[in-house]
Amino acid sequence: MTSSIHISALDGIVNVNSLFTLAVFIGLAWNPTDPANTLIRDQTCAPEPSVAENLVAFHVYSFSSFLFSSLIAVGLKQAIRISRSPTYHPPADFLAQINRSVLRIGILVSGVGSVSGCGFLTLALVNVVQIKLGTLACGSSASYGAVVPLVILVPVGLLLYISMVLYAFTR
Repeated sequence: MTSSIHISALDGIVNVNSLFTLAVFIGLAWNPTDPANTLIRDQTCAPEPSVAENLVAFHVYSFSSFLFSSLIAVGLKQAIRISRSPTYHPPADFLAQINRSVLRIGILVSGVGSVSGCGFLTLALVNVVQIKLGTLACGSSASYGAVVPLVILVPVGLLLYISMVLYAFTR
């Protein structure tokens, strides 16, 4: 009923989510309001408190998205293992039996959770840059030098990731 493509896609989702969840926890451990933890010399470029609030909010949204995605992926993998077990004989009315449509939708939903988690993590990193190097509105070249590659490379990586999830979705 399932192929190694499905298992690989679910493994990839869980592995990526685990790495990013670690990054989120490290980010949440950092105190954005510590005045000694900034490189801003011109205080007119210092961010408003709302930037620090958004930083924490985006970390929480990111963590929630990665956790949601991982739980769906792990649940699907467990259902696949149960249905492949040689001693498994489901009753006729067993509702959790995996079929291809449920598996595809589960992979798609899990992928959407990972993509939204990456989006929120990117927004959190933009806020980290603004707290450490100065606001983007101030025109700091260091801030733009950090943010521009971030907002270019992350979407490119997400497009590749989405392509792989959609490939697994169609198989």
